[in-house]
Amino acid sequence: MIHLATAAFKRPGCARRIGAAALAAAILALSAGQAAAERPPMTSAEIKRTVNGKRIYLQTPFGGEFPLYYRADGVVDGSGEALGLGRFMAPKDSGKWWVKDDRLCQQWQEWYDAKQQCFILERTGDTTLYWKRDDGLEGEARVGQ
Repeated sequence: MIHLATAAFKRPGCARRIGAAALAAAILALSAGQAAAERPPMTSAEIKRTVNGKRIYLQTPFGGEFPLYYRADGVVDGSGEALGLGRFMAPKDSGKWWVKDDRLCQQWQEWYDAKQQCFILERTGDTTLYWKRDDGLEGEARVGQ
């Protein structure tokens, strides 16, 4: 599968569509299991402290991570600097992020058809998070520098 996707990236005009689709498929395949009922969602203030100016590494089902950089100026950057699947696919996009009602929200320029998405976050360890998107999709992430 990676070989097919890599070959497709060599065709002009296909890279962006395939990269976004592959990233969406990887994230859709994530599964963090059931959230512990006693683990409270993070507050708006906790979310801001956790992601502002940091890279958040999304776990992929292929044994790698995909980093998203939440810049202090409200821009989220999906630079494609990744381990695992991301290093083969190198999808790239940027958008905006904000925190509202104890949820991390973001909107990409192209990924996910530029639709707004919001997530609840729960801390599962010193540098690990559980996330659940408004549509029920869930996964795990690691907070980096």
